[in-house]
Amino acid sequence: MVDLKQFISAIDQIAEEKNIPKDKVIETIEMALAAAYKKDYGERGQNIRVRLDQKTGQAQFFQAMLVVDESMILSEEEIAALEKEREEKKSVLSDQEKVEPRADQGKNISAPAASAIPAETEPEEEEETAERKIRFNPKRHIMLEEAQKIKADVALSEELLIPLETKEDYGRIAAQTAKQVILQRIREAERDVAYETFKEKEGDILSASVQRIERGIVYLDIGRTTGVLFPEEQIPQERYRIGQRLRVYVVRVDKDHRGPVIILSRQHPRIVAKLFELEVPEIASGVVEIKAIAREAGSRSKVAVASNDPAVDPVGSCVGQRGIRVTSVINELGGENIDVIAWSDDEAKFVANSLSPAKVLNVDLDTASHTAQVEVSADQLSLAIGKRGQNVRLAAELSGWRIDIKGAEKVEMESEKTDEDVSGEVSEVSDESNQSEA
Repeated sequence: MVDLKQFISAIDQIAEEKNIPKDKVIETIEMALAAAYKKDYGERGQNIRVRLDQKTGQAQFFQAMLVVDESMILSEEEIAALEKEREEKKSVLSDQEKVEPRADQGKNISAPAASAIPAETEPEEEEETAERKIRFNPKRHIMLEEAQKIKADVALSEELLIPLETKEDYGRIAAQTAKQVILQRIREAERDVAYETFKEKEGDILSASVQRIERGIVYLDIGRTTGVLFPEEQIPQERYRIGQRLRVYVVRVDKDHRGPVIILSRQHPRIVAKLFELEVPEIASGVVEIKAIAREAGSRSKVAVASNDPAVDPVGSCVGQRGIRVTSVINELGGENIDVIAWSDDEAKFVANSLSPAKVLNVDLDTASHTAQVEVSADQLSLAIGKRGQNVRLAAELSGWRIDIKGAEKVEMESEKTDEDVSGEVSEVSDESNQSEA
């Protein structure tokens, strides 16, 4: 004998342990009771509903029936036509299989696959809608005239609940069926809750620990579920070890039949912004704003910041006293160099700032080609370009301008050469004029 009150006392515990809403647990128990009732006392084709009273622990059982009329039911001729059409489709598929044998033909079904086949299956029901006719099933459908005798104000396509005799004694098979339903529905509810929870965290960073590493893919424990760090989302040359704790950026959360698939990243530029948000209160409060980020993960990043309060220095806020704030971010990213740059609405000035730590003498913007001609002193040229062009490359990404850098001496030489060409042309013109006069 099943004591329904024991279910009620366990609801709060299940909901708390599995982090599932209480209503979802109750719904699961109701479905399990309906499955058990149908197994022992119901009939094939019946649609059983259960309502569980949380206060008394008593369950009410109903047979759910759809209210229909003649216009919603398939006629015998229409049923015959549908059967003929299905037979023709089966014949065509059978002929195709003979011509093109299935890839799995001749293979034995594995034990897990065989056990997954339900012991009792029912024919697939026609879609029960007013727009589409249905095949009448006396176990699931009731004519409008009969339904009105039970409930006077019943409407077409309404689900009518007809009370059934309450049962509390169930056999072993029915109890096992109920158990399977509960376990399956609880797992589904856990997956749904995990998906909704982490879907809200897209674009945030999480603290995670390395769970396992397989073929370059790192699986991280992020609490109640596992996130995936693919090789393309990892910082180059960064090595991971089991149990290591690190912060990761939630790129995307996908839904899968096995649960949520949480794609994590250590390479995404936004992880830099989120780490600064954790370390710099002025960013968290909105006084200082991160305007743009350019990053080559594992090597160097440039972060452009602006202040909404004239009294607050945005660069100083991010760097912190003796560089403590920016150092914390650098350490979290495995020693990656970070340049904090002042944002400016003046695009020429911003281009000059983006080339930091190099000092810029002059910037000319060509809006037609969206190119910035930058002049630096000779001793700053290599610094402005950076190792393998990294500094100018990141500056161009940060500012959105194509940057062309020239050293001051080179500019002067070109200017002198132009002057010489002009003076030479003038001399030639004067010589020609003298000769003509003579």
